[in-house]
Amino acid sequence: MISTPTRQLALQGAAVIVVLSLAWPYYGWQAEAMPWQQTSLAIGAVALVFATLSRQPWWWRVMHALFMPLVWVTYHLAIDPGWFLLAFILLLLVYRGALSGQVPLYLSNPETVAALDELLGKEEAESFLDLGAGLGSTVIPLADRWPDRQFTGIENAPATWLAGRLLSVGRPNLSWRWGDMWQMPLHEHAVVYAFLSPAPMPQLWEKAKAEMKPGSLLVSNSFPIPGVAPECVIDVACTPPRPLYCYRI
Repeated sequence: MISTPTRQLALQGAAVIVVLSLAWPYYGWQAEAMPWQQTSLAIGAVALVFATLSRQPWWWRVMHALFMPLVWVTYHLAIDPGWFLLAFILLLLVYRGALSGQVPLYLSNPETVAALDELLGKEEAESFLDLGAGLGSTVIPLADRWPDRQFTGIENAPATWLAGRLLSVGRPNLSWRWGDMWQMPLHEHAVVYAFLSPAPMPQLWEKAKAEMKPGSLLVSNSFPIPGVAPECVIDVACTPPRPLYCYRI
């Protein structure tokens, strides 16, 4: 299987080849210099079309559209390359999930936490796992609300993991873990919560079916599992709408 970075690089490369294969002969025949500003915009437009046709998530479409125009801008601004290295490191520290697994950083809002709180009251679940816990915006308030239940959050972006680790101090019923959520066993948890993206949902469903116990509950914020009917959908009163799709194992 082709990795996500390789696929995105190939898509951007295809846009470059398409535009240059047309522009270079034309301007060469006209004996004119290549207008690189317009060319970079054309490459961005073609890359956006390719990303849309291949059904890439919205953030990849934006990155494909802006990549070559930003290259042109930064070249003319003569920005020191060290700043780009610093920006990349900062992005990796915070958005590692988006770069490695098409899972950007989403923070659950208070309305969603309130809906999960009500759900936990009905489920009487003893354990709750947040896959991709971010800063702990879900598990920390829930752990405070239910001190007699066990909560676990797992995060793989260094900066957000560290922030969540500091914020979760002093809560003995909250386990804050560093690691890959795909390596996290699910069988110990009665409720598994995920706020990911459309891309990994089929894989998450297969993992849940293979590892979660019968009767346990998988809850997905905003993104349904394709082709699988949820047991129920909880409409959260917030803007933009963020329904909770609940799947009984």
